[in-house]
Parts: sequence; structure tokens; C-alpha cells
Amino acid sequence: MMRAALRACALLLSVIGSANPLVSQQIRVPRGPFDMPLHDGRAPGGEPSPTAEVFEQKAGDPVARVMHVQTPDIRVFLPDRRKATRTAIVIFPGGGYSILAIDHEGWQVARWLTEIGVAAIVVKYRVSSTEADRYRFPVPLLDARQAMRVVRRNAGPWNIDPMRVGVMGFSAGGHLASTLLTVRQDTLTGDVTTAMSITPNFGVLVYPVINLQESWGHRGSGDNLLGRDATPEQRRRYSTDLRVTDSTPPTFLVATQDDDVVPAQNSIAFYAAMTAHKVPGELHVWEKGGHGFGMLPDRPPVAREWLPALANWMRGRGLLERR
Repeated sequence: MMRAALRACALLLSVIGSANPLVSQQIRVPRGPFDMPLHDGRAPGGEPSPTAEVFEQKAGDPVARVMHVQTPDIRVFLPDRRKATRTAIVIFPGGGYSILAIDHEGWQVARWLTEIGVAAIVVKYRVSSTEADRYRFPVPLLDARQAMRVVRRNAGPWNIDPMRVGVMGFSAGGHLASTLLTVRQDTLTGDVTTAMSITPNFGVLVYPVINLQESWGHRGSGDNLLGRDATPEQRRRYSTDLRVTDSTPPTFLVATQDDDVVPAQNSIAFYAAMTAHKVPGELHVWEKGGHGFGMLPDRPPVAREWLPALANWMRGRGLLERR
């Protein structure tokens, strides 16, 4: 009887011992980049793309493109804990709401940010690569809002301060980021209602699409997001320079004078609205650089200079102080 009891105790201890590694595996956070789905189950807001997801990088072209996103997700880049500032930036690559320039406007930037102690989360959000994709508004914003929730929900294990979570967007991704900064009260069909805040604590907009109605806006992004038959009121409603308020978070903007795709007037209009509402921030306009430089190595100096300028701004706001 005693031997049987001892065997039972040993068996129980072995089960408990084998269970502990499983528990620790569930909370262990990989140090290298790792991917995570945005939504539990099927993503809300529309049918999946009928076309298989494509990652494309043509020979001689430094721009890597993702098209026909089937399952929106995030790729998480965490800094070494010895460098960590507990600040995080959620990144939205550009691509006219048609493709995602996922590498030089996403992964490369994320790696740079981890070197200064900032966690970076690159969002692979749904866009309309073709008419058949049908990922019109509010689908990209549903993904963006959910990304904010996922990051804050995982703030503990990822060593992030939930009150130091910013957004960064490039081109059309800048429009999406600026929408998070300004359009916070709109109820969206398919959105998840939780107590988790979707509002960023600061913003970084790099050659952003801001206005969807003026001649200096970007018609293609507006068409892909809202549809070519969008009404003037719809285009006005999601022109984010018109949605800035006194409570818009501090924002850092980057533009170039010779950008003939998304003119600097977009950034200037957003900054002017910030100034009118006394929202803290900076606008940096380089003379040359064109559009879409991100971190491309063969572009003018702006591609090497805007990130150090951003780091200086973040340092001045205390966002690079270790906590």
C-alpha cells in the first residue's frame, strides 16, 4: 500500500514537473522577431482575398511588396533588455492602400528602433491589391485598432509601458497612423469593443497621405481605401488634417520638398492643424529625397538622417529614458 502511494506521489510530481515547462513556454517571449495573428479566428470586415498572398521582390528592385493579405498579423521586434526603454512603436508600411512596402518601410526600420531600445511592431494590414480583394474602409482601420489592443494587452511580457506606445506610418500607412491619432470616436462595423485603449501616445508620420479630397492629396490612396465612388463628404471625413483636435497626441512629421507623389503639403497641413490646436510636435522638410525612401540605402541623405532626427525628438520627450 505504501509503495503504491509513493508511486502515485511520484507520478503526480512528474506530471507537475512536466507541466511547469509548458507553462513557462506559454509566457516565454522570443528575443528574435516573431509573428502573431492580429485577430482571434477570422478577421472581421470582409471575405478573405480570393487571391493567394504574395511576397514579391523583383531582381534589381530594393522594394519588397506584400499583396493580397489573407491573414493580417504583426511582426514583433523587441530590444535587448539591457537597452529597453519600454517605449514601443507600431509601424504601418505604405503602398497606397494597394500593397505593403514591408521591408524598407517596416522591418528595416523596426531593427533600427530596437538598437535605440524601442520595441517595434510591424503591422501587415489588409489592403485592396485588386478590385476583387474588397478590403475597403474600415478594414485597414479595424486591423490598425486591433494592433494597438494587441500591443497593450502584451505590454507586460514584452516589457512595454502601455502609456508609451506610439504609431509610425509611411505614405498611405501614414494616413492610417494619422487616422489612429485623430479618428478615435467613430464606431466601426466589425470593430471589437473592449476597455483597451486604441489611442497612441505619440505619432511619427513619414511622407504621409493626409488629405483625400484636395488636389495635393493622394487620389489613388483615397480610391483604394474608400472606393472610386466615394462621396466628397466621405473624402472630407477621412482627411485627417481636418480631424486634429486639442487632444491629438504629439507628432513628428517627415517630408521632402521634391515629393511629387504625396506632396509635402500633406504634412504641412497636418502640422498647421497641430499648431492651431497647440499640439506639440515637429515638422522636418528636406529639400530632396522624393517619395518612398524609407531606409533605402541608395536614396539622398534624408534616408539616413530622418531616423536620428526622430531619435532626438523622442529623447527630448523622455521616450528614450530607460525605466
